[in-house]
Amino acid sequence: MFGDWGHGICLLLGALKLGSFMEMLFGGRYVLLLMSLFSIYCGLIYNEFFSVPFHIFGGSAYKCRDVTCSDAKSAGLIKFRDPYPFGVDPSWRGSRSELPFLNSLKMKMSILLGVAQMNLGIVLSYFNARFFRSSLDIRYQFVPQMIFLNSLFGYLSLLIIIKWCTGSQADLYHVMIYMFLSPTDDLGENELFWGQRPLQIVLLLLALVAVPWMLFPKPFILKKLHSERFQGRTYGLLGSSEFDLDVEPDSARDHHEEFNFSEVFVHQMIHSIEFVLGAVSNTASYLRLWALSLAHSELSTVFYEKVLLLAWGYDNIIIRLIGLAVFAFATAFILLMMETLSAFLHALRLHWVEFQNKFYHGDGYKFKPFSFALITDDDD
Repeated sequence: MFGDWGHGICLLLGALKLGSFMEMLFGGRYVLLLMSLFSIYCGLIYNEFFSVPFHIFGGSAYKCRDVTCSDAKSAGLIKFRDPYPFGVDPSWRGSRSELPFLNSLKMKMSILLGVAQMNLGIVLSYFNARFFRSSLDIRYQFVPQMIFLNSLFGYLSLLIIIKWCTGSQADLYHVMIYMFLSPTDDLGENELFWGQRPLQIVLLLLALVAVPWMLFPKPFILKKLHSERFQGRTYGLLGSSEFDLDVEPDSARDHHEEFNFSEVFVHQMIHSIEFVLGAVSNTASYLRLWALSLAHSELSTVFYEKVLLLAWGYDNIIIRLIGLAVFAFATAFILLMMETLSAFLHALRLHWVEFQNKFYHGDGYKFKPFSFALITDDDD
C-alpha cells in the first residue's frame, strides 16, 4: 500500500514540470539556503528585523542623561554598563551619530574581511607551488607577497583591531598617509601603542624590499638553471613547474632550446606590478561590501518609515492595506530579489578578481574531445 502511494507521488511529481524561472530557483536552492542563513546572521549582528531594532540579547549599554533626550534619541546618551553582548547596540538606531558610527564600523569590517581573504589566496598559492614542486615560486613570490601585503594592509588591520579594543580616537587615515610621507615624524595623539613609529619604519622598509624581491631574482635564476641544464651540469628534471616542457623524448638533451630572457623578465615584471597595484585597488574594492550594506539598510529604512509607518498613521483600513501591500511588494521584489542578485554579483566579482588572482592562473591542458578516428590513427 505504502509502495503504491510512494510510486503515485513520485509519478505525480515527475509529471509536474517546473517553469524556467522555477527550475532556475530549484537548481540554486542550496545557494539560496546559504544566502538566507547568512542574511539571518547579519540581521542578528545588527539586531534588526525589517530595519526595526530589537533588544534581542538584553538591555542597551546606553541611557539618557536627562529626560530631554528620551524622545528625540539624538543627544544626551551616556554609557552606564558593559557593551552589548552580541552585535551592534540597538540604541544607535535613530541617534544623530548612527550614520557616522555604522559607516565607520562597516568600512573597517570590509577591510578586515578583504585582507583576510587576500591572505588566504596567497596561502593557496603556496600550496599550488608545493604541488608543482616549484621552490622558486615559494621563495620569490609567496614570501615577498605575504611580506608586502601584511606590511601595509595587515598593519592597517592590526591598527583597526587595536583601536576597537582600546577605544582610541586616533585618526588611521593620518597614520597610514604619513607612514609614507613622513615616517620619522612623531605620531602625537595618533599613537596607538608604544614603539609604533619604529615598527612603521621597519614595515615600510620591508614593503620596499619585497618589490625587487618579487621582480628580479626569479628571471635570472631561471636563466641560470636553463643554461646549466643544457651545458651538461644538471640532467634531472628541475623542481620547478617552469621547466615542464612539452618536447619530444630525448630532444631536451639533443636540442638546445632558446631561453627568451626578455619575455620571462617582462612577464615577471607585469606580475609584480599587478600585485603591488592590486594590493591597493583590491583592498579598496572590498569597500563595496560597506556600500552594499549601507544601501540595503537605507532602503529598508525608507520602505519601513516612509511606506508602512506613513500608511499606518491614517485611520483608514483601505490606506493601511495599500501601504502594507506596497511594503510587502517592495520588500519581496526589491530587497529580497534585486538586492540579493546585486549582492551575489558583487560577491562573485570579489571571489573572481580579488581572491582568485592570487593563486589561480587557468593554464590547464588543451581540451581534446574523445574520437574513435584519433584512436584508429594512433593504432595505425
